[in-house]
Amino acid sequence: MNKLVVLTGAGMSAESGIRTFRDSDGLWEEYNVMDVCTPEAWQRDPELVNRFYNERRKQLYEAQPNAGHYGLAELEKDFDVRIITQNIDDLHERAGSTKVLHLHGELKKVRSSRNPDLIYDLDGWELKLGTKAEDGSILRPHIVWFGESVPNIEPAIDLVQQADILVIIGTSLAVYPAASLLHYAPAGCRILLIDPKIPESVKNSKIEFIEKGASEGVQILKEKLKNK
Repeated sequence: MNKLVVLTGAGMSAESGIRTFRDSDGLWEEYNVMDVCTPEAWQRDPELVNRFYNERRKQLYEAQPNAGHYGLAELEKDFDVRIITQNIDDLHERAGSTKVLHLHGELKKVRSSRNPDLIYDLDGWELKLGTKAEDGSILRPHIVWFGESVPNIEPAIDLVQQADILVIIGTSLAVYPAASLLHYAPAGCRILLIDPKIPESVKNSKIEFIEKGASEGVQILKEKLKNK
C-alpha cells in the first residue's frame, strides 16, 4: 500500500471557521501574536496568554471538521495515510484520521511548565490559571510557541522521507521548520499542493497544483489519485 504523507496548515481548518493570524496582518482574533504565542509573553502576562488559549479552545469545541478533513480520512481505505499537521486543533482526528502527528502542539492538552514531557488531556475548554502539574509547576498550554524548538520535526522528516506521495494543504510554506519538510521528499515522490494561493517560492517546481480551498481541493485530489 502506497504511503501518502499529508502536510496540513492553517488553510485546512479555515473552512471550519478557525481563523489564523496568517490572513490578518499578524493579529489572531485581534491579539498580537507576540503577546500570546511566546515564552516571554507567558512569563510577562500568563493571565492574558491563558485567556487567549481558553478562547481558542472554546472556539474549537464549537467547530466541526469540514469535507476536506473527512476526505483525507477516507483515503485510509486505499493508502497508508500519515498526516503531519501544523494545526493545534483535533479536527483531523474527529474526522476519522488515525495517524496524525502534531508539529506545533495540541490545543486540548496542557503540560507542565517545567517538564515538556508531562502532558495531560484537559477536561473541557477552560484551564484555570495556577492549576499545577504533579511536579508542582503551573500547567501551560501544550503549544510550541515562537522561539521554542519543535520536538516532532524529526519524526516528521522521517515520514516525509518514506513518502510515495506527498500532499501539502493550506500552508504558505513560510513557517520553519515545517516549510523545510518539502525538501525531504525522496526522488520520484509525487508532490501535490492544494491552496487557493500557490506560494511564489514553489511555482516553478515539479509540484502539481490544485488551486482550491481544502474541501474542494481534497475531492479533486481523490480523483487525481484514483486516475493515476
